[in-house]
Amino acid sequence: KADYKHAGELNRLGAKIKLEGKVAVIEGVPQLPVRRLGRGSARRAALVIAGLAAQGETQVMHPQYIDRGYAHFEENLRALGADVYRI
Repeated sequence: KADYKHAGELNRLGAKIKLEGKVAVIEGVPQLPVRRLGRGSARRAALVIAGLAAQGETQVMHPQYIDRGYAHFEENLRALGADVYRI
């Protein structure tokens, strides 16, 4: 079964995702706006990846929710060239 529960969150970030049954139709956008990802959103690594594509800086609140689901997430992103840091 396909799981598209993150499509709504990504659409709120500015993505254009339309669900048609078991298919997600995704239209590219030139840029995503800067956002602050809250507690519920921070658990979803897909939103962090979308934040990397956003214009400007994206802040992720409560990163411990990512930590418990993804080992070395921050370091892995840095290895891919992402400019991520904790404050």
